Amino acid sequence: MRIPFAYLKTFQGPATGVVVERERMDKFGRPMLGATVKPKLGLSGKNYGRVVFEGLKGGLDFLKDDENINSQPFMRWRERFLYCQEGIQRAMAATGEVKGSYMNITAGTMEDIYERAEYAKDLGAVVVMIDLVMGYTAIQSTAIWARKADMLLHLHRAGNSTYARQKNHGINFRVICKWMRMAGVDHIHAGTVVGKLEGDPLMVQGFYSTLLSVKSEVNLPK
Repeated sequence: MRIPFAYLKTFQGPATGVVVERERMDKFGRPMLGATVKPKLGLSGKNYGRVVFEGLKGGLDFLKDDENINSQPFMRWRERFLYCQEGIQRAMAATGEVKGSYMNITAGTMEDIYERAEYAKDLGAVVVMIDLVMGYTAIQSTAIWARKADMLLHLHRAGNSTYARQKNHGINFRVICKWMRMAGVDHIHAGTVVGKLEGDPLMVQGFYSTLLSVKSEVNLPK
């Protein structure tokens, strides 16, 4: 997909990159290790925070909310954010390392998204997370907020399979990766070569290449 340079410059793009992320985490020379809190449903806020603490203390660099976690009756978002940040601070104190967890601020309206994002920032979080199903306008608005607030923004590709699994129509995730770089998210859940997620090794490698490339050669149709 070729995007005219003049049009490309109308988008802000990501505020940070791989180097800045490593500088903030103070991790160099190795892959960063992350995981998702499980079980995805059923934990109370206090138990959720305990999982975050144990995971980070055990050696993870970061944890993340599951894309399904929002603000269910058994664990409202304020409660989860509070106990999650408490677990992060305790793990940092215990290990002497920089740790983090992606708090999912996805909501039904931009007002709710901003409220959750500001609350996470006030608690001391350095990164927040959104889902692809929010829509492109909401993603760009959140990216603008994150840049102004000096917060990292992670995008989970929740909803991608609705238009990527069909082989005869839809949108390939490599296109979504390029769009999301333009929209301004800092990093993306781009899949894995093992487990339940869609994608074989070559396909996932293509996603990573699209996300990491700093320059693409002009390749006009012949």
